[in-house]
Amino acid sequence: MSKILMLVEGAKTDVRLMEKLLDIYGISDNHELISYNTNIYELYREMFEDGDPDSIDLLQLLKEREPDADKKKIFDERYSDILLIFDLDPQDHLYADYKIIEMAEYFKESSDMGKLYINYPMVEAFYHMKDIPDDMYMSYTVTMDELKEGTYKQRVNHENRNHDYTKFAVDKNECNIVIKQNIEKAYAIIRQACDYNNTPDNGLILQKQLDELQNDQFVWVMCTCVFYIADYNPEFIE
Repeated sequence: MSKILMLVEGAKTDVRLMEKLLDIYGISDNHELISYNTNIYELYREMFEDGDPDSIDLLQLLKEREPDADKKKIFDERYSDILLIFDLDPQDHLYADYKIIEMAEYFKESSDMGKLYINYPMVEAFYHMKDIPDDMYMSYTVTMDELKEGTYKQRVNHENRNHDYTKFAVDKNECNIVIKQNIEKAYAIIRQACDYNNTPDNGLILQKQLDELQNDQFVWVMCTCVFYIADYNPEFIE
């Protein structure tokens, strides 16, 4: 069985969400889930700032950063695919559009350097639904002012169907709906016909989001890490 390494940004919400999805779709056994414990712009600093990411071995970098001696062994394994799940976090003081563009262009193939999934503005977007399905989800945006003021997570908690993440999207049927609504929204903002068998191009989504950010100071709320379930097997969400 092939082994897949999944690197997520945070140690709590990100890990809990991906563990739930991998378990619901019955693919947890061949995935190794590890938290990076800081944001994507720190990864940029460590891998890209000197101009040659090919000179950095991602697994070795992660091994050096891991404080737990037992967990270091994870990075000595061989993986068929590497996935990176991070937040856009444009309010971060290290944010720059060229950084995220460079990383998205580099991390395009899971079986090569790795594939990057960016959540807009952050992983909490998964829970930003007043119902499942949410007829208004297509219209949800978040402004830079909200992000700078640090109020977005409270907004999600308030607007979430259950006001409790552990009770949201608890089975395959509900997860399928959430995943499909995010795929539909992504295709809508890049103005392409929706195709559940082929998830939308992450680079086109990113460019659209960066354009909105620059021109109108908002991004569309969207959880793209869930696209991985459809990428792994489109039949999962039928």
